[in-house]
Amino acid sequence: MASQEQLSAIKGAKVLMVGAGGIGCELLKTLSLSGFQDIHIIDMDTIEVSNLNRQFLFRQSHVGLSKAKVARDAVLRFRPNISITPYHANVKESRFNVDFFKEFDVVLNGLDNLDARRHVNRLCLAADVPLVESGTTGFLGQVTVHLKGKTECYECQPKPAPKTYPVCTITSTPSKFVHCIVWAKDLLFAKLFGDKNRENDLNVRSSDAANSSDHSEDVFERRKDEDIEQYGRRIYDHVFGHNIEVALSNEETWKNRNKPRPIYSKDVLPKKLTKENGNMGKGHANDDVSAMASLGLKNPQDVWSLAENSRVFLEALRLFIVKREKEIGNLSFDKDDQLAVEFVTAAANIRASSFGIPLHSLFEAKGIAGNIVHAVATTNAIIAGLIVIEAIKVLKKDSNNYRMTYCLEHPSKKMLLMPVEPYEPNKSCYVCSETPLSLEVNTHRSKLRDFVEKIVKAKLGMNFPLIMLGASIIYEVGEDLEEDMVKIYAANLEKVRLLSLSLLLK
Repeated sequence: MASQEQLSAIKGAKVLMVGAGGIGCELLKTLSLSGFQDIHIIDMDTIEVSNLNRQFLFRQSHVGLSKAKVARDAVLRFRPNISITPYHANVKESRFNVDFFKEFDVVLNGLDNLDARRHVNRLCLAADVPLVESGTTGFLGQVTVHLKGKTECYECQPKPAPKTYPVCTITSTPSKFVHCIVWAKDLLFAKLFGDKNRENDLNVRSSDAANSSDHSEDVFERRKDEDIEQYGRRIYDHVFGHNIEVALSNEETWKNRNKPRPIYSKDVLPKKLTKENGNMGKGHANDDVSAMASLGLKNPQDVWSLAENSRVFLEALRLFIVKREKEIGNLSFDKDDQLAVEFVTAAANIRASSFGIPLHSLFEAKGIAGNIVHAVATTNAIIAGLIVIEAIKVLKKDSNNYRMTYCLEHPSKKMLLMPVEPYEPNKSCYVCSETPLSLEVNTHRSKLRDFVEKIVKAKLGMNFPLIMLGASIIYEVGEDLEEDMVKIYAANLEKVRLLSLSLLLK
């Protein structure tokens, strides 16, 4: 039972949650059931089908709707007397500035990418608001507490690259090759060769579905007496052509992003593919079935052209049907399955080409595909509970009992939860250290661009700087920035002069 002091701290707190996904759903539920009365949630994502297996506040009917708003409505059904304010927005928007963060007693992160975490960390430091940070990777997870000047900040120690990725990015707005790999492996490969009954975020209806009952079936099903090449081209045209055109019809999505290019097989390949001389007739073991061998592609470290990737895609699909038909419906991706790796590499590269992302070799793609870890609902629930425990300590100002807690996959000293005392700030951290820097500049000639390029990047070696003027951000570098903010910051480089400006550099 909570003490009177705890209840008082909880009821009077104004809490900001950033993220309403896997951790966020569990966190909002736990906060509301723990007595918190005033909760604000920021999340830019909409609900995807694949969220439903672990983000329990969402249902099939919610697909396509705002996560923050649906999560709020779901919780208010069983806690109707509390206040929950949702923001369907990017936390990097200018309205969520230092003054906004100062309104809160504590900020709780349930984010899924490093870039947004850095941004929130820096705003919390600037606003002097405590931050409880969290993350999960499969069965592993951690919760850390960050208070300016008392504990290390989120960026005091280097962070490894993430191994899980947001679903909306995978299905709609990929910006990295790994996003295309996840799409090809977890969506397309699973749809074509895995359990047919599993829900999948791929659009399975053809463009004629509204006009003809003949086209209302799942387009991934091969039609009776359909030639394998025709079937392969139909799949190709659907996922790389039709689905991209459907995505482009949502103009709001592309308002601040570069638009992808629909790709159809007729634009890349001849009408009828010529038969290749290779190893098509040899062997039935998985190791002997190879699209590369069939097409005469020998070096796995070569980066294939779009046409070559298209040929590998169709040939790999053909070989699965001809040589491994009995396995279809029960397959899951295995990085040691040569044909599966070839198919996923080709599909990922074609999608990457559509979105203007550099293509990769099979060797590189195999390494990326084998290094992805999937989210686990139980880990999210455990981490959410730990976040709330630390948040209550923060609100009580019980700094002696703050803990960074790690959720382990295997017991260590008979424990699956390993608590450790927070570390002190890293004195050499370029984000939270208070070391003064004296800088002499010609204030009549120097622009913000000179400061950023010659000092911040060249001399200080900052790759992701954030520069503030008062409560406003005037320059930032990051992957999640909206296109309009990128343009504003680019304009500031030329427009802002260093005339007696008091800048906060993070």
